Amino acid sequence: MNREPDFLEHLRAELRGGRVWLDRAVVLGYAIAAGLFVVGFTFASDWVFSQFHRFYRAWPWAVLLTTPLITAAIVWFTLRFFPGAGGSGIPQIKAALHPALPEERRFVFASLRLTVAKIGLGVAGFAAGLSIGREGPSVQVAAGVMQHARRWLSPNTTIDSRALLVAGGAAGIAAAFNAPLAGVVFAIEELSGRLEARSSGLIITAIVLAGLVAVSAFGNLSYFGVIRVPRLGWDALGPGLLVTLLSGAAGGLFARLLIASLTGGAGRFNQWRARFPVRFAACGGLAVAVIGLVTGGVTFGAGSEAVKQMLQGHDELTPLYTALKFIATWLTAWCGVPGGIFAPSLSIGAGIGDAVAGLTGSELGPALIAMGMAGFLAAVTQAPLTAFIIVMEMVDGHSMVLSLMAAAMLASLVSRMISRPLYETLAEHMVARAIGSTEPVHPAEPEAAAEKPPQPATSP
Repeated sequence: MNREPDFLEHLRAELRGGRVWLDRAVVLGYAIAAGLFVVGFTFASDWVFSQFHRFYRAWPWAVLLTTPLITAAIVWFTLRFFPGAGGSGIPQIKAALHPALPEERRFVFASLRLTVAKIGLGVAGFAAGLSIGREGPSVQVAAGVMQHARRWLSPNTTIDSRALLVAGGAAGIAAAFNAPLAGVVFAIEELSGRLEARSSGLIITAIVLAGLVAVSAFGNLSYFGVIRVPRLGWDALGPGLLVTLLSGAAGGLFARLLIASLTGGAGRFNQWRARFPVRFAACGGLAVAVIGLVTGGVTFGAGSEAVKQMLQGHDELTPLYTALKFIATWLTAWCGVPGGIFAPSLSIGAGIGDAVAGLTGSELGPALIAMGMAGFLAAVTQAPLTAFIIVMEMVDGHSMVLSLMAAAMLASLVSRMISRPLYETLAEHMVARAIGSTEPVHPAEPEAAAEKPPQPATSP
């Protein structure tokens, strides 16, 4: 029972398993491919958005025409051909992992076809100047690539489709943010709920390979550079607590608005959206364009550049602009375009932190901005561990580990008093529509839900 392992015996067993090694090679190849897809998505998004900015600087008033038209075209194309590609991408992968969804229906939310569509439609969203991010969609992009590996594995393999989806989603976060640790935590906290021993190696391998591809393309640099903060003492308690409470309340309100908007709740606008989704998208695109004009273009796109400027001491997002970025991101998501909310959430949180620093006259501007980013993202996603680790890795803020952790935890707690979990609620709504249920399907109800006949799914 307690015999020490025999190295030679285990080595012979490994060498005899030729098909096992072939399966492993297939998975490794797909993990590299997932990283390449995310890197390609990043380059395409950045290039297209830079072209949008050139266009906006040359003809600023033209966005009142181009943004609504492109937004309407994106929504029409999404609903007509790729309904599973709409929205962030994270709820889709959570829906694909939901126990109530039959395994043969997972392709509705994750496939190589949806991966290609997500990239193309997401890039089009940046061409319209919409307030979206690419990090959430990268989860669906990478998971769709990894899911495709299942068809090349042996029938008796121990690598199941669920493990491939979790590994792909984690690899997508790691490659998009250049934050490998965040990928591991995201897999545990947001996707699987736990890290099983038999799949942990697969998940970590996918993260490492996708991360290496990202590092090869972008360099081993922090997303927002390195922030310099003085020693945090008791004088930082008041401003830090204010940032945390404000970001927690604002993030909870944001999540609640998105849930009410995307699950088709009662209301005149949601009824109009259900009847005329393309017209609704055009109006939403027009509103986003007007907000962009009012703010001088600051609210267009993900907002990452604004965060970099604020970390360097420039007030890119004033309190008014931060509120307008909040509204622009909500309207963009409500339109149903394929696009994420991670990066816009970080910019809104940074704006909250910058506003508090200006209000209190604190010299801890970069620290409060980072705490606002972690707090707002944690409040929106209600995944505090993922939020604070993402921010920590993005700003190389290892000296602020405790501050970021406390801000994320408290903001998430405030958010839970205001809103249900965003991604979980949206995923349950998607699963219910996929299996033809009229009520959201909770994880504890898989058997009852599975008895209902499957019907085609549509994105909220």
